[in-house]
Amino acid sequence: MSVEFLLTALIVCLTPGIGVIFTLSTALGGGLSRGLWAALGCTIVTAVHLAAAMAGLAAILHTSALLFQTIKFAGVAYLLWMAWTTLRGTGALRVEPDRAARSSAPATIVMRGILLNLLNPKLPIFFVAFLPQFMPADAAAPTLLMAQLGAGFVAMTGAVMVGYALVSSVVRAHLVENQRAMTWMRRAFAASFAGLAARLMAERA
Repeated sequence: MSVEFLLTALIVCLTPGIGVIFTLSTALGGGLSRGLWAALGCTIVTAVHLAAAMAGLAAILHTSALLFQTIKFAGVAYLLWMAWTTLRGTGALRVEPDRAARSSAPATIVMRGILLNLLNPKLPIFFVAFLPQFMPADAAAPTLLMAQLGAGFVAMTGAVMVGYALVSSVVRAHLVENQRAMTWMRRAFAASFAGLAARLMAERA
């Protein structure tokens, strides 16, 4: 993997999106443990989208308007639900004492992270458009090289998400006792989820 690929992948992963917002809000609400589970869910689904792209799903989504729209509307609905529950303080940014946060079901957090990102039909298409830019035209084994680049991107995603979870867990200690700050944080994250829903709504195959 080239330095150019790693730097580009890092920039893409650092850009705020569904996974970043979910990881940040979960870690701020429930601490490092919950944030790491959220990061795991977002990383798993990145690998799933990579596998889907390599299996040809990206091409199907690109040519099937009905399938693309179905997945897109499901994703929009789920993001709006996340915005509503976050605003009410019952979703990702639900503030819990450390002991309660540790007792929360990790599988629920991981599955929520998977669903949020899985219902974005643009991600497999992104892989098909992004990875070939770093593959030489005369590559002896293009499929293997694409898999290697994809694995590097997935690893980068995991590292960035863990970093976001660590930073959020540190900031959390200064915010959880400040009810006014947490109210504004909930509003900000709810608006972020709603904004992501609007952006996804505007996507075209």
